Amino acid sequence: MSKAYTEISAGLNDAISHAKGNKSRAKVHRPEPIDVKAIREKTGMSQQRFCATFGISLGTLRHWEQGLRTPRGAARVLLRVVDKNPRAVIKVLAE
Repeated sequence: MSKAYTEISAGLNDAISHAKGNKSRAKVHRPEPIDVKAIREKTGMSQQRFCATFGISLGTLRHWEQGLRTPRGAARVLLRVVDKNPRAVIKVLAE
């Protein structure tokens, strides 16, 4: 067998072990929780205003705040920046 086959086979076996809940070398990366409601309340905005300001649909925001969904990707980054410095984000968006 080739080295590539051996490495791929070992990786697949490790993935199967991980999926079954057995010990494996897989690394699980879990982003830290994000409290969307607390971020919105920190801005002092209503749900409607927050959504209009940051381009988020009201339904999506409500799902995030209720814990039915979790923000991912660019939305997660935006929320973290809003959490740290909402005025800066609002200023840039107003330009």
